[in-house]
Amino acid sequence: MKKFDKERVLLAVAGPVIALAVAFVLSAIVLIASGKNPVEPFALMLEQAGFSDIQVLIVNQASLYYIAALAVAIGFRMNLFNIGVDGQYQLGAMMAAVVGAHASLPAALQVPLLLLTAVLTGAFWSGIAGVLKVTRGVSEVVATIMLNAIATSLIVYMWKPDVFGVKVGNNSTTGEMHESGWIPGIDMGAAGEIYGLVILAALLGIGYWIVLNRTRFGFDLRASGASESAAAASGVDPKRMVLTAMLISGGLAGLAGLPILMGDTHTYSLNFPTGVGFLGIGIALLGRNSPVGIAFAALLWAWLDKASPELDYHGFDKEIAVIMQGLIVLSVVVSYEAVREWGLRRQQRRVGAELAAGHVLGATDNSKKEVAGR
Repeated sequence: MKKFDKERVLLAVAGPVIALAVAFVLSAIVLIASGKNPVEPFALMLEQAGFSDIQVLIVNQASLYYIAALAVAIGFRMNLFNIGVDGQYQLGAMMAAVVGAHASLPAALQVPLLLLTAVLTGAFWSGIAGVLKVTRGVSEVVATIMLNAIATSLIVYMWKPDVFGVKVGNNSTTGEMHESGWIPGIDMGAAGEIYGLVILAALLGIGYWIVLNRTRFGFDLRASGASESAAAASGVDPKRMVLTAMLISGGLAGLAGLPILMGDTHTYSLNFPTGVGFLGIGIALLGRNSPVGIAFAALLWAWLDKASPELDYHGFDKEIAVIMQGLIVLSVVVSYEAVREWGLRRQQRRVGAELAAGHVLGATDNSKKEVAGR
């Protein structure tokens, strides 16, 4: 590996490593301040990661986080902040659940129908913010925040018994989906089942990398995110790219709830996970918008979620995991900026050294020419 490549890898890894180290240290300080052992909670959670049933739970939860983080990352690569991933995720899952409960087709048709429903719902909801941005200049941050609130109200409305709601005790649901829309899991014996759509999450990560790094569209999207004016000068329509990025981001967000919907709950209810879209923001940041980095970050987040309940049985508050997640997000912002500045200084010193070396070489050549001329 060339020196430049090693340095690039170092810069890519340094940010997350520093952020995690800082987050662990700050979490330990919080524990010490509250009079608790600063090491034992992490040891307990690490011990939980060794149990096969917890590992299955972590992988399943990570699949939701991974897809949501990819949706956020698409926006980040276009220099867009799609905060509406959570609303797009919830609406996409609910509409898929409604269609799955009312349409009964063969599995070969039912499954693609549910996937398409989720994608189109999420894309439609994010597309509203995209259209507002390119036509009226409305910030996607403001638009998506408001759309999240509207999505919540819309879901409550659709839960009404005279719309799509089905009451099961005190729980509001959309009714059970037909079995042709269920995705069988990967049987892990006594540990449980891994969601079948974990495979979809992996395929989406591969597709994300290929599209962004091996296609003209991906190049145009990254160029537009880096500089709209430069992209426009090369013939790229920045507004079209903004709208396209928002649509793709929303479409991915709509898929985020399907692993658990089609592999476990088979209905959208009050018990369905919430806040997944917001967690995706921190995961995408920690993973540096890289599909591999996001995968590790999603597994880390899922581990904190699924291993932390054990703390309640040992006199610790499981909320330490939430504190850690928040500290990681804060540390990521600071550490990435510090690493970026360090990288820039190293580049400047290297360029300066190369210029100085070129100047000395040029002076030497001139001296040789003078001697030869005499």
